[in-house]
Amino acid sequence: MASEPLSLLLSAFALTLLFAAAGVVSAGEDEYTWPPQKLPLLRFKQTIRLGSSSFTAEGQNELNGMCGIECQQGLPKPSLEDLEHMLSYETMYANGTRTLTPVSLQDGTELSGTAPNSSSSSLRHKREVYGPDTRFTISDKQYSLKYPFSTSVKISTGCSGVLVSPRHVLTAAHCIHDGSDYLKGAQKLSVGILRKGRKGKGRGKGGGKRRRGKEREEEQEGEEGKGGKKKEERKKAKGRKSRSKRSVKAEGMSFRWTRVKQMQVPKGWFKGVSEGAAADYDYAVLELKRAQKSRHMDLGIVPSIKKLPAGRVHFSGFDDDRPGNLVYRFCSVSDESNDLLYQYCDAKPGSSGAGVYVRLKEPGSKRKWKRKVIGVFSGHQWVDVNGQQQDYNVAVRITPLKFAQICHWVHGDSGQCQNV
Repeated sequence: MASEPLSLLLSAFALTLLFAAAGVVSAGEDEYTWPPQKLPLLRFKQTIRLGSSSFTAEGQNELNGMCGIECQQGLPKPSLEDLEHMLSYETMYANGTRTLTPVSLQDGTELSGTAPNSSSSSLRHKREVYGPDTRFTISDKQYSLKYPFSTSVKISTGCSGVLVSPRHVLTAAHCIHDGSDYLKGAQKLSVGILRKGRKGKGRGKGGGKRRRGKEREEEQEGEEGKGGKKKEERKKAKGRKSRSKRSVKAEGMSFRWTRVKQMQVPKGWFKGVSEGAAADYDYAVLELKRAQKSRHMDLGIVPSIKKLPAGRVHFSGFDDDRPGNLVYRFCSVSDESNDLLYQYCDAKPGSSGAGVYVRLKEPGSKRKWKRKVIGVFSGHQWVDVNGQQQDYNVAVRITPLKFAQICHWVHGDSGQCQNV
């Protein structure tokens, strides 16, 4: 019995060393500072009302036929009109109705990418886990409920995400939409936030009833968010006693499930809109019905990951092969294009949509270290390279244009999104 606490302490100590190593400063201290960015100005036109979604799409564990880094070298540079079309976005509301919001770019907006299209690394022909599994299981709530792990959330369709505001979650677009239609599970989408265990039964002074009522509401949201499999059982259950005893645990980990109010997906993700560049727009933002008290992570922009001192990215998610645990990993980026990060971070289905982040110093005299989300983990992808299918673990990087768009989704005011 004594070996288990000791192993937890050793794991915690190892994580501490890893995080400390990522923050060692040597020569070229400016390389460890978040670069200042002036964002492009996006103008959002009047929304257009669309019909309701049919929610017929099936989820995919792997994305096939994506345009890889070598394929992207042959793509023409997008025109202003193309970018406006791909950055226009669709909003889907909880009742199934949809709207389309066209986007225009201010004249003079810089259209060049953040990093050159290159392919300097050799391709590796393995899948998801490359060599020894280097993932860390964060099974102890003492760590999983602390920042930055606490920003990771579970999406009811089987993906992960990251809190980027008290009410907004950034995730992958394919977690809710397959490019043609919204997934069946997106009709009653919920987000699971890691929560602390209950303290006592909450009896006395009416508090117990209020808490039990709130728990029943959360249980109902959580079960509906998992596809409504227990909906019929809930209707057939007799009495409140049986309902109040149901656990809100999902796969052994305790979550607080909150329904999604609306979700926004860029048109660039839709099939027939961006042709080979669809993978570049595999991101979406979910607005929650209730604000969360958990700490969120800010967005950031890095011109080139490979030029950072360590060239390393981090992310945490709920991998399917480790149910009941939050899984953390880090690795160096092997290659990058204007919109994608190619890396071999060990990952399994379920981690898609996780926020990819780096840790740099804030500008100024205090120069505090700060983690920011600079991409979204898209997952394992089979892509076309020279007419052959090859596999990667890929993340969508946040560019200045995407930052301005996501910032607008979160704040609703493009005026707050001019400087990073």
